[in-house]
Amino acid sequence: MPVNPDASIEITAYKWVPPFAEGRIKDLRVRWALEEIGRPYRERLIGGIFEEKPAEYLADQPFGQVPVYKEGALTLFESGAILLHIGEQDERLLPRDAVRRGRAISWLVAALNSVEPTLQTLVVLSVTGAEQNWRESAMDAARPFAEKRLAQLARALGDRDWIDDGFSIGDLIMIDVLRAAPTAMLAAHPKLTAYVERGTQRPAFGRALAAQLAAYANHSKGD
Repeated sequence: MPVNPDASIEITAYKWVPPFAEGRIKDLRVRWALEEIGRPYRERLIGGIFEEKPAEYLADQPFGQVPVYKEGALTLFESGAILLHIGEQDERLLPRDAVRRGRAISWLVAALNSVEPTLQTLVVLSVTGAEQNWRESAMDAARPFAEKRLAQLARALGDRDWIDDGFSIGDLIMIDVLRAAPTAMLAAHPKLTAYVERGTQRPAFGRALAAQLAAYANHSKGD
């Protein structure tokens, strides 16, 4: 499903990001969810990741991040909130059965609150403070927390293809979160490695990733 400039749904994304961040920015999660259910969307591209954002954008997203989601009179920010809204529209992302629905929401929150912070700490430390003599000791202190979370998640996943009964927004968020894990750390858990591969092999993910990267490529060409 290509990006459609006439679509009723609008999402924001950056015009450009540093190479290490390409394919990692959170508008990907929203693109992926929309691709899974076949909902077209239009892009609103804003300045680079480190640029100050104008006041009108901060009125929609007070932290100056992406994505912002607009549909009619509705404006949302934060990828988790947006994914919940999209999930409400299609049971392929958020089951209608109360038990399965509650579990999917629980795993979405777990991905954002229990797993992502431990991995993001390592990401931030890896790309900042390169000249600081405290960076390695800080990473050594943070690493065990991330390793513990991955081990706990691997046990919870077990031998299932998805974290609960069928693919949902809980899996979508969790898989994208795990993509930020250091390669060697994730490789220590073959079940998680296979889980991420299953998710990223979904056609909807491939289309979402291609659309995000195309925006950066067009900017670099001056389009």
